[in-house]
Amino acid sequence: MPIEHRSHLLPYLFSPVSDDAKKPAPLVLFLHGARDRGNDLNVLLKWGLPRFVDESSSLPYVFVAPQLPEGQTWVDRESDVIALLDNLITSQPIDPSRVILSGFSLGTAGAWHIAASHPTRFAGLVAVSGRVPKTLEASQIAALKDIPIQIFQGGKDEKLPIEDAQQIVDILRGLGGTVDFTFLPEGDHFIADEVYSDPKLQEWLISQSRRQASVVA
Repeated sequence: MPIEHRSHLLPYLFSPVSDDAKKPAPLVLFLHGARDRGNDLNVLLKWGLPRFVDESSSLPYVFVAPQLPEGQTWVDRESDVIALLDNLITSQPIDPSRVILSGFSLGTAGAWHIAASHPTRFAGLVAVSGRVPKTLEASQIAALKDIPIQIFQGGKDEKLPIEDAQQIVDILRGLGGTVDFTFLPEGDHFIADEVYSDPKLQEWLISQSRRQASVVA
């Protein structure tokens, strides 16, 4: 599906749902990692979910991937990410009860933070090669229990101890959350191509729905 280059409070990649969609579609919002920061959106297309979307003929969801300037984090731009989400929901045929938030590495930390801060906005969270920010309060982590979560980590990822991932899995499951943890024994930090091209995950992205849509002011 051809990807458009657009600009809002942050520049972003955008891909509409396939033309034959008859009703509001899911939205997948992707937050990139640290090395893809800058002012060239083409960098995002080199791998991972943006490349998968770009190389797919058609997809049953709207896709958006904003880009951070050098030196910034997703926590810094949390309000701008939510503003972009609001803008898209009001201007595109998007079902606000079927918004999935996903991140890779630095983007995963941002996804955890944004989902924990706005838990009623998201129908699912996909965390790839990233950790939960230590700044999250217990109440924020508890708010995540109502969001289905997919966590992916490589066994040879020297940046992320497996114990950290297992800890958040255990905490959320203990709170009654739905968490799937996929451990790739031979994977390093850069497992995004393998993760996002998996048909099972692609099906999961469009199968999630919150019981009540969030109202956009």
